[in-house]
Amino acid sequence: VTYRSNTTNNKQIQITKTSMNPTEHQKNLNRKYSYWHWRTLIILIIGYALFYFVRKNFSIAMPALEEQLGITKTKLGLFLTINGVIYGISRFANGVLCDRIRNKKLMMALGLLLSAVVNIIIAFIPSVNVFFNVLDGEGKATMGFIYLLGSLWLINGWLQGMGYPPCSSLMAYWVKPSELATKQSIWNASHSIGAGLLALMIGAILGHYGNAAWQWCFWLPAILAIFGAALIFFGLKNSPEQVGLPPVEQLEAPSEEKAPVEEESPELSARIYKRCLRDLVFRNPIIWILSIADFFVYIIRFTILDWGSSILVQFKGMDISLAASVVGAMEIFGGILGMLTAGWITDKFFKGCAHRTSAVCILMASLCLLAFWLSPKDSVFLTIVTIVLSAFFIYGPQALLCIACTNHATRRAAASANGICGLFSYLSPIVSGLVFGAITEKTGSWDMVFLLSVIFGLVGTVILAFIWKKPANGYDKLERIVAECKAECDENQVICKK
Repeated sequence: VTYRSNTTNNKQIQITKTSMNPTEHQKNLNRKYSYWHWRTLIILIIGYALFYFVRKNFSIAMPALEEQLGITKTKLGLFLTINGVIYGISRFANGVLCDRIRNKKLMMALGLLLSAVVNIIIAFIPSVNVFFNVLDGEGKATMGFIYLLGSLWLINGWLQGMGYPPCSSLMAYWVKPSELATKQSIWNASHSIGAGLLALMIGAILGHYGNAAWQWCFWLPAILAIFGAALIFFGLKNSPEQVGLPPVEQLEAPSEEKAPVEEESPELSARIYKRCLRDLVFRNPIIWILSIADFFVYIIRFTILDWGSSILVQFKGMDISLAASVVGAMEIFGGILGMLTAGWITDKFFKGCAHRTSAVCILMASLCLLAFWLSPKDSVFLTIVTIVLSAFFIYGPQALLCIACTNHATRRAAASANGICGLFSYLSPIVSGLVFGAITEKTGSWDMVFLLSVIFGLVGTVILAFIWKKPANGYDKLERIVAECKAECDENQVICKK
């Protein structure tokens, strides 16, 4: 039996039900889906890890920039702060745009490619000294160099915001809602993979050639990112329908006979998008609660991540080399293992309700941070265990709250919802960076930082408790929205004919 639906350009899409028995047909369908959704997941992991290559390289190369070019910590820190704010705004704006366009892989590939170009230009700044005065007589950076470097890095912050929205949207299209917590937690490991591999690569470059080789900290990651952009563009498909598969939410109940999905007219598609953006995102209190909770999660995350080495050395009296190893353990065991465990628990025990797992994890992270604060300074074992467990528990909600936004906004508006969540999360460095830094500098103690971090964690837990009984996703709402929009379009057509 062959079903046909006409598209606006008069082409035909044929969805054919073969003569094989239903069980065999379903097995073939599942095998094809399994191949494509794992292929998509792997490419997204590689692609987003490479976004980190041309984003976090600046932070790692800062000591070399300071020594070789004489750029002060204040200016470098200002670049990072403004870059983070621009990145958060970009994630929101590009999230709304990503839900509106169909070619999501193009947005991701283009963002990575242009970010690589910006990194290459940064590495070539000293070469333009013959035309512009970017270096003084001692080879140090002039204000012209600093303005140019700062401007380019701010542009890079916007381009980096083109990476996450396509990832969240494509996973919503390719991963079943009941499996999204586990699979997106696997993808979320790309953060730690990218940061870890980049640190090893830049460490090897600067360790072998010295700080004078700082330009290679931008050249080499950029070259790898260009290949990554090609992999994204040629290796991904924007939706299952492009390879003859039904939408993933239909695969949740394969035993039910589903009518083939007709391609939507531009008018219907635009109407559904606007309704989803309004009802599933901007007027959806769940999205705002998840985003506000993510703000508190990121305060704890950035406090542990950005101040980790300083806290271990200055507060616990740990040797700098051991402190660096502990921070690495936090990223590996806390980051990757914490995210994977939280995702598995969400699908296995909480039936996909990521907000419930997040509430438990934030509470546990706060308690572990409290234990770290109060543990004896001469107990290295307790220090390491409690700080690693703090990272283990906080990296779970860092991934899961975005997954919850994806599920409640559905695949129709996943990127927009995650854009709001990302905007809130990347406002947190104002507290974890500027406020906590000022408090520590003024008081000469870390105690107030720990106290505020624990309080913020408890506040985040209470906020999520308000939506504890909410369902795992918003696909029931989506079905009603689609049905209402179709009815409205049909009514408009009847009126026009009359």
